Amino acid sequence: MDLSFLMTSIAITATPGAGALFTIAAGISRGARAGMLAAIGCTLGIVPHLVLALTGVAVVVSTNRALFEALRWLGVGYMLYLAWAMWRDERGFAAGEGSDPPRATRVIREAVLLNLLNPKLTIFFFVFLPMFVGGSAPAATLQLAGLGAAFMMITLVIFGVYGVAAARLGRFVTARPRINRLLGRGFAVTFVVLAALLAIAPH
Repeated sequence: MDLSFLMTSIAITATPGAGALFTIAAGISRGARAGMLAAIGCTLGIVPHLVLALTGVAVVVSTNRALFEALRWLGVGYMLYLAWAMWRDERGFAAGEGSDPPRATRVIREAVLLNLLNPKLTIFFFVFLPMFVGGSAPAATLQLAGLGAAFMMITLVIFGVYGVAAARLGRFVTARPRINRLLGRGFAVTFVVLAALLAIAPH
């Protein structure tokens, strides 16, 4: 594997975004299990974008303004929904205390949906990955698939670390109602900012 690809992928994945924020929030509010499930969900959410890149559909999405805009605004709407849900819950990250553990399918579904509705991932796989692929089809397709799988593993590891670390932080946060409430509102505002950045991002 190309070292430059590895370092660039780590830098991109480690940079806080909607997926990382969702994973951290899950870890703080529901514990390490939920954090890991969110990491798995965000990783699975990459699969459709990789498939689009492998089949060439990513080119259609990235060049068709109507499709791109539809996907973009669905993503904006979903992030605003997450922000609204976090803002209106006065319990903040303590909402998960004393309740049953979240269903694995629910956490994974929400995480998958978050990444699925991110058109920037489609552009990423269309523009970024091919830079590290040489040769012609079908060898190039296999290389692209391998790099995509490697990117997914990097995402799983980094987001997993975020989720588990956030769970440890959660014990401190949920025991302090004022900090808990402020942090919950802060995450909600951050989701609004990410939604705004996605809304104004140039095609």
